[in-house]
Amino acid sequence: MSIKIIPAIDIIDGKCVRLSQGDYTRKIIYNEDPLEVAKMFEDAGLRQLHLVDLDGAKAHHIVNYKVLERIALNTKLVIDFGGGLKSDKDLEIAFEAGAAMITGGSIAVKSPETMISWIENFGSDRIILGADVSDRKIAVSGWKEDSGLDLFSFISKWQKKGIDKVISTEISRDGMLQGPAIQLYQEMLQHNPDIYLIASGGVGSAQDVLDLEKIGVPAVIVGKAIYEGKISLDAIRKINTLKR
Repeated sequence: MSIKIIPAIDIIDGKCVRLSQGDYTRKIIYNEDPLEVAKMFEDAGLRQLHLVDLDGAKAHHIVNYKVLERIALNTKLVIDFGGGLKSDKDLEIAFEAGAAMITGGSIAVKSPETMISWIENFGSDRIILGADVSDRKIAVSGWKEDSGLDLFSFISKWQKKGIDKVISTEISRDGMLQGPAIQLYQEMLQHNPDIYLIASGGVGSAQDVLDLEKIGVPAVIVGKAIYEGKISLDAIRKINTLKR
């Protein structure tokens, strides 16, 4: 099995930024133009992009859809988009702007009936479940709230509703570059073997990516490690070449 590397672009004020552990006060601006970054990823042979509207996450509705639209119009990247999506209108805007898929996290906890309607109206293949976790419990609202929900039961519930793609961030590792939560992802694949698991958080080297591949993780989101030069685009290109 070959692991898919999905680069991340997080947007605040239309700029490409990264946070540490979801903390808006620990923000670093990496590029004023997210499209430039997206083209760089495409040129490196990457095919998918994880685009997060951090302004939207704060505002509880889509904000940076124009950034999404620019990237979708000017690259061939398959974009999964998340951050503050709360209503059918938000999803319509996201899909019209060029998102191939959206991620629903807090909404799946706080308004499951809305998430169910999205699955029914837009198709389960276009909806990714966001399962962000701390101590095996689902965290919501920009990681500020512990929902008390067990990670594995939460995923199982949404699998039964037709969801098969799950992005899971181990919050304590996000942006820290100290390695992904290998044991957590092993447990997830044991409890929910049929999910398409997209690991997120902690990746700090090319070896981290290969370690995730070894345990059977099919895809990984990489952000800060690229921006900080811990993983070069050349290294990613080589990993992708080896997989073909």
